[in-house]
Amino acid sequence: MYVAEKNLNRSIQDEELEALVERTIEGSGARKAKRILIIPPDITRLHSRAGQITDLLVAKLGPRVAAIMPALGTHSQMTKAEIARMFPGSPQTLFRAHDWRRDVAELGRIPESRVREISGGKVQYSYPVQANRLLSSGDVDFIFSVGQVVPHEVAGMANHAKNIFVGTGGKEAIDRSHYLGAVCGMEGIMGRANTPVRALFDEALGVAAGKIPPIAWILTVIGPAEDGSLALRGYFSSLDRRCFEEAAALSAQVNIQLLEEPIQKAVVWLDPEEYRSTWLGNKSIYRTRMAMADGGELLILAPGLRSFGEDPNIDAVIRRYGYRPSAEIQALVAREPALAGNLSAAAHLIHGSSEGRFRITYAPGHSVSKEEIASVGYQWADLDHALERYAPHGRLAGFHTTADGEVFFFVPNPALGLWSTAKRMQSA
Repeated sequence: MYVAEKNLNRSIQDEELEALVERTIEGSGARKAKRILIIPPDITRLHSRAGQITDLLVAKLGPRVAAIMPALGTHSQMTKAEIARMFPGSPQTLFRAHDWRRDVAELGRIPESRVREISGGKVQYSYPVQANRLLSSGDVDFIFSVGQVVPHEVAGMANHAKNIFVGTGGKEAIDRSHYLGAVCGMEGIMGRANTPVRALFDEALGVAAGKIPPIAWILTVIGPAEDGSLALRGYFSSLDRRCFEEAAALSAQVNIQLLEEPIQKAVVWLDPEEYRSTWLGNKSIYRTRMAMADGGELLILAPGLRSFGEDPNIDAVIRRYGYRPSAEIQALVAREPALAGNLSAAAHLIHGSSEGRFRITYAPGHSVSKEEIASVGYQWADLDHALERYAPHGRLAGFHTTADGEVFFFVPNPALGLWSTAKRMQSA
């Protein structure tokens, strides 16, 4: 089964999307299943169209849908209001929250020797193949994994098996996959379909085969339209990796913008409904770092910022160690048990550093103080002043100039793309 539609010139319309979902259902054999689990993204992928696709699956499959489990990974549980906004056509009684610290089962293990080979000798540990207990409980007999393919700092391109082994994975697995990506170098990973972390996830699928139900993958690619709106450029579905490969190829066309010259000043807007922590908001750093000039400044407008981590334990780790260059964090991991026991947090601290190349300035709302921002290694800016100066609302992505002549590059949502100079992308 392979169902696909892509269009670089217009958005796939609602009636077309419904027909594609119908073809996916028929081709997947899902109508023979009795208890189906749908795994979509959470509110941080609000624009993925996964909410609409999930609602279509629920409408067409009816009582066969046993549960909907958003792929939270380390993120906070979705609120009822967030579920209602993202999945207005799905009963809230179907939703089940994933607990990455407690509600997981180990399905097998990839040995240390193989992980060492995948990493090029950069890490020395095995990898536990973990997923939420529901997947292997026998209570479901078919899975729809729904999500968006877009450049990603850990896996290279988001989704497919990542939706299972991170989205419903456990602490040890998330720690080890994220740290693998960090020590292998984010800039050599982002925007690429074949990376060390992707190889790990692909092998994990092999380990899990027969222990979890069959999975039908539904992947979207979202890109900007000329008017600044978001267009559904691609829909890809299959029972194997083909849909990911095709979606990743389209995402590379749609979501990666190559610039001729590096950016001296970048301004990124973080929608307060999507970005509540630097754990999420630091996509601003990940997705623009390859476009930033040495000595430049990245200003992050974050009115919804409430914390550093989505998880209280990770928040405490971030506050204790702060964002530092890779070499410093790796040295701390080697001697600090508190950090060695939180490798996903260690990876995040590496990812959130500019490695001393450019300045990172946060302009938060009132929930996070100037002192707190400074304590984790960032500069602080007054949000009200920044909003008045850069006027982000309704502004299109690209270069702009303030009234007094300052040139800046604006990014309205960092989750939707990757920006780089052609030179840095080629050399990474």
